[in-house]
Amino acid sequence: MLVMRPAQMADLDEVQRLAADSPIGVTSLPDDLERLRDKIVTSEASFAAEVSFNGEESYFFVLEDTARGCLVGCSAIVASAGYSEPFYSFRNETFVHASRELKIHNKIHVLSQCHDLTGNSLLTSFYVVPELVATPWAELNSRARLLFMANHPERFAESVVTEIVGYSDEHGDSPFWDAIGRNFFDINYAAAERLCGLKSRTFLAELMPHYPIYVPLLPDTAQEAMGQVHPRAQITFDILMREGFETEHYIDIFDGGPTLHARVSNIRSIASSRMVPVRIDEAASGGRPYLIANGQLQDYRAALLELDWAPGKPVSLPQAVADRLGVGEGASVRVVAV
Repeated sequence: MLVMRPAQMADLDEVQRLAADSPIGVTSLPDDLERLRDKIVTSEASFAAEVSFNGEESYFFVLEDTARGCLVGCSAIVASAGYSEPFYSFRNETFVHASRELKIHNKIHVLSQCHDLTGNSLLTSFYVVPELVATPWAELNSRARLLFMANHPERFAESVVTEIVGYSDEHGDSPFWDAIGRNFFDINYAAAERLCGLKSRTFLAELMPHYPIYVPLLPDTAQEAMGQVHPRAQITFDILMREGFETEHYIDIFDGGPTLHARVSNIRSIASSRMVPVRIDEAASGGRPYLIANGQLQDYRAALLELDWAPGKPVSLPQAVADRLGVGEGASVRVVAV
């Protein structure tokens, strides 16, 4: 059985194994033991904190294969993007250049550096092992954190964003970075992302151009890379687009990958999920797949199960499954269809 739960310090070595295989550009999951240790420490403190509004908290989840006793995925939520430092993005804009005398009227696509998205909650650190990418378990790894947000709305902002890793080739070269960022830092894209993962993205972002960048002046390869998704990040993109996220206004300042945005109230897993009581039934049989999560904090658990459930009725679970979820007869769980 695969169960999502909060990360613990005992998971550190397993988390580093996952981080080592994550694609370039996932700077929130660096292959560095001390940074990952700090990430888990911060997460444990966040789950334990009494919170009435979104602040500096960061919640880190792992996906555990309970039968094998190993981790097969992870994901996280930052309560407030840019809480301690600005959260930079490129905003897509249109400038109008016109000459009444020459009767010329041109609309020009430009990129303006901004931190419009500072203060939104941020989905980060998504990774699943390759064999789970094309399975419903990837949905569990991504969407179960949305069910956590639904259970604890006071801990998060009214809107959520996430940066999707942009295009880079098999050598780790990014056309977008080469056209813009490399003019300000004499390092390649892979080295820049590693540096961001070990330190901070902000100090690099602050040295990037703060004036508008005219897109038609960029090389064709850089223009084509804008908004493109790295193949290994496609599953993340597809899941969140089905959740109702939008991708029109912002891109990542380093690789040009899309930055997705959604209001919490419009996210499918949150708007469509329901709280229902549990009934222990050893004869419970399968049906259609659902995500199911308890309503706890430090003992949060979520799983993907086939349930014979209809709205308005209790959800029937065998005792062993209820134990894995940390719930008993009459407890409430949040359920949403896959």
